[in-house]
Amino acid sequence: MNPVVSLDVAKGESQVQAFLDQFKPYGKSSSMKHIKEELDHFLEFLKETEEVTGQMPIVILESTGHYHSPVIQYLEEQGIPFHISY
Repeated sequence: MNPVVSLDVAKGESQVQAFLDQFKPYGKSSSMKHIKEELDHFLEFLKETEEVTGQMPIVILESTGHYHSPVIQYLEEQGIPFHISY
């Protein structure tokens, strides 16, 4: 499996969708505000996805000027792999 979590970043919040493999969504799409409590919940979701797939998913997000900055900072602090699409 090649798990990924896609973030559609906007001002103050992101839409989240996980995929276990290409074209295999995991769970439902959800919204996440860029605040510590919701980022902590997002981290738990990433760990849950890791338990299901056997590997930590990479987080894929687009560069959005500065809107993605809090998410990137959090991911870096937690050691979570990510890729920014430009």
